[in-house]
Order: sequence, then C-alpha cells, then structure tokens
Amino acid sequence: MDDKDLDTQLSHLGRDPAKHSGMVNTPVFRTSTVIFPNLAAYEDRKDQGFKTVKYGRHGTPTTFAFEEAVAKIEGGYQAVAVPNGMAAIAGVLLALTKDGGHVLMTDAAYAPARNFCERQLRPRGVEIEYYDPLIGGGIAAKLKSNTVAVYCESPSSLSFEIQDIPAIAAAAHAKDIPVVMDNTWGTPYFFPSFERGVDISIQAGTKYINGHSDVMMGLIITNERWWTPVRQTVSDFGYGVSPDDCWLALRGLRTMGVRLKQQMANGIEVAQWLQGRPEIFRVLHPALESHPGHALWKRDFRGAASLFSIVLRPVETAAVNAFVDALELFGIGSSWGGYESLVNIAHVENLRTATGWKPEGPMIRLHIGLESPRDLISDLTQAFDKMKAARG
Repeated sequence: MDDKDLDTQLSHLGRDPAKHSGMVNTPVFRTSTVIFPNLAAYEDRKDQGFKTVKYGRHGTPTTFAFEEAVAKIEGGYQAVAVPNGMAAIAGVLLALTKDGGHVLMTDAAYAPARNFCERQLRPRGVEIEYYDPLIGGGIAAKLKSNTVAVYCESPSSLSFEIQDIPAIAAAAHAKDIPVVMDNTWGTPYFFPSFERGVDISIQAGTKYINGHSDVMMGLIITNERWWTPVRQTVSDFGYGVSPDDCWLALRGLRTMGVRLKQQMANGIEVAQWLQGRPEIFRVLHPALESHPGHALWKRDFRGAASLFSIVLRPVETAAVNAFVDALELFGIGSSWGGYESLVNIAHVENLRTATGWKPEGPMIRLHIGLESPRDLISDLTQAFDKMKAARG
C-alpha cells in the first residue's frame, strides 16, 4: 500500500478478507482469556511483544487491525489505542519523564494536558517549562541537558497558532530529544507528522478518526525508537480498549478522507463568510490568508480541519450568551470532529503563563460539521440578530 494514495489506503488497510472467511470487515473479536495450545506457548507469550494475542487487555485482532491502519496512514512505526485522548497524552508523558527531567510544553497546549503536567508530573520532580508556540527554531535556546521531551500542539485547539514543527524537530534532534505532537486537528490525513520530524504523535481518535461522536478513543503513534518504552508504559498502567470501539473507529477511518474534505470546504466557506460580519474582529482559521500562520499551514499541511475560533468585537456577556443560546444547528459541547456542528466559549486568557493572550473581545470556538454551509450561515445570521437585540 506504500505506493497508493491515502484514500485508497483508508479503504484497504486494517482488513484481510482471506483471513476471515471472506468477510470484508475485520470482525469484532471479544475476549478476556486466550487459550494456548500447550504450556510452552503459554510461557513464551511474554517474549512475543505487543502484536500477538495473549490476553484481552493487550489487544485482539480487531485492535491490531485498527492500530496498524492508523500507524501506516500517519507514517509511523506502530500505534497503540488507549481509552481516550487524555490517556494518550498521559501515557506518552509518563513514558518519557522521570524525576529531574525537563519538559518543554507549548503554552497553547490543551488545558487537560497542562493540568496533567501541573498535578501529576511536577509533584513527581519533573520540571515543566512552557514556551511560546511561535518559537520555531528558537526552541534550541531552551533545551537543557536534562530535557526529555518537547511537546507541541499545532494548531492549538483554541487559539490556533501554527507551530514550525520541522524547525523545532531539527533543534530537538540535534540534542537527541524526542518531539511529541498532539496531531488531533491535522489528523494523519492532513498532517504527515513523521515526515515533519515528530517522534511520537498523539491523536484523540474520538474526533475525526471515528467521526461519529459515539466512541471515546486515544491513539499513540511512534517511530521505531520510541515504540517499546511507550507501549510498555501503556501496558503497565493497564490501558485497554474495547474491540467494539476499535471496530467502530476502524469503520470511521474508512470515510475519514471524504468527511474531512467536505468538512474542510464547509468550514472555510463559513469562516470566509464570518470575516465579513461587522460583529467579528478576527477569524482564527489557519487556511485563511489573514491568519498569521497561514504560510506555515500551507507549507506543512495537506488540508484544514473544520475547527476554528472567532473573536467578537467587544460586547456584553449577556449578548454573547444570547448569540450562543439562539443557535439551532450548533450544539453546545466540548468535543469536535464528529458530523455535527458545535459551539462553545473559549477562555484562552486564563490558560497562558509564558505568553500573553488578550483577545479584543469574547472568543467563540466553532466546529463545522457536515450540514449545508448555507443552513449554518442562516443559523449564525439569526443568532447575530438575537445578539444585537440583547444589546438593546
């Protein structure tokens, strides 16, 4: 499949009808106990690595089919599925850190990732240093002899800064330090993380990979060097994923390409329309030429996800609430990446410590789903009318 387009790979990877009585899809293998043919095989199981069926928690053929497909699409060596995106973040950071270690964490990181660093790693003797997400190759000046990882998220899922991953990776690799990236927005389809220098990629498979808002899933994809320590840590902490969830996520993977392309088009159409609204100060969407990181996005990404933020011109809180509550096609929720449109309020100014972030007005995050952009624009229009009315 290496010479095939990504869309072809999405249709064919992770399934082998000849192994399963001709069935197109890999079946759901549910099990806890695995029976071995003899004692020698049973006692040899621990030496067989993490890609053989030996106990339900470590995976079944359904799990392995999904993991192998995701790893192949992103260009990594191996992948491991965990219960959710936060478990993927925790598993990676626990695998890389130790007492006295130093982690460079983007100041624009997902808030629960920051919380994990502060509540779990720092009390265990790990030094956490937050850096400007726009630092690029300047990260070299922050690397120390005890730095164990550089953690990136590009773009950030609230303020949407695009990081110069190749420049960060070049500086880190010169000191033999691994680069970790949360690639949930870019996905393996739109951002080839390993080609850009990432060593360990984190995905919230809950979002675009599954795409149907009915599965919690995290994924860790690594290069060959970091596979064993990461996979062993995942095992040590007892992470395991239901084969039913892996089957659903594998089903979602089949349509990820067409969904992402449609949602990208929908998102850009809505974002461009929003740029012309008098209520909007700016639209934070990397695919728009007005975005500060547009050139980097165009250089490094194959496409754009449908999640972005808008900054309103100064307006009373009651009017903002009236706008959000008036929306009919946008659900108020925290997740994204599914087929449905979502909205929530973003309070980035409360999260930053290394860099300032003071938006010109209230900030709203939008996820654009598979609905008609015309209908979404109509819904936003009537909500803006409600906001205007609430201002009196």
